[in-house]
Amino acid sequence: MSSDLEKSFRELSKTENVFLFVPNLIGYARIILALISFWFMPTSYGMASFCYILSGLLDAVDGHAARLLNQSSKFGAMLDMLTDRCATMCLLTTLSTFYPSCIFFFQLSMTIDISCHWLHLHTSLLEGKGSHKFVDPTGNWFMKMYYTDRRVLFAMCAGNELFYASLYLLHFTWGPLYIFAPLAVVTFPVALAKSAIAVLQGTLAAQNLVAVDTKERSEEKKE
Repeated sequence: MSSDLEKSFRELSKTENVFLFVPNLIGYARIILALISFWFMPTSYGMASFCYILSGLLDAVDGHAARLLNQSSKFGAMLDMLTDRCATMCLLTTLSTFYPSCIFFFQLSMTIDISCHWLHLHTSLLEGKGSHKFVDPTGNWFMKMYYTDRRVLFAMCAGNELFYASLYLLHFTWGPLYIFAPLAVVTFPVALAKSAIAVLQGTLAAQNLVAVDTKERSEEKKE
């Protein structure tokens, strides 16, 4: 086992080190900022918010760096998605302690988010797609628009995060000009729509996964 590991490291040293790609270094910084945010979430909303927002902003930076430097990688895409999912889940667990009467709805949101994204990502890999954001042009038109129109994707993701962030901040303060309450009301439909999109994404992924099963079983019968 150790010899196989040493062999892998030797082979890695002879090629590009994907772990040290600039976008992935930015990804590691995002993880550190997220962890700091998690630590301060229950007690210090200022520090928690600063680190959480900065981590989110770097999400856009690493994507631009990947395209600019031609350093896109499957590892980087996975790192990026996992950081996003874990950050949202930790924020939702904190909200569950702040608003115990709404814990079922936070649990439901987490379940939909994790299960549908995992199913979509796993199915994309089995289908041999280069990215979980690749959408078949002949597939669902709405999912195509969601992943190809950056304005739509940004609006949905930002609105979803703003809703949960507003609920978090409302636990501590009403905000300047009492902004956090109306912001939560305005972005609530976006959060609902984001969950509905995740369900659609998971449903389509399940159908594609069954298609992979059907194709494999058909090929096995021919042998």
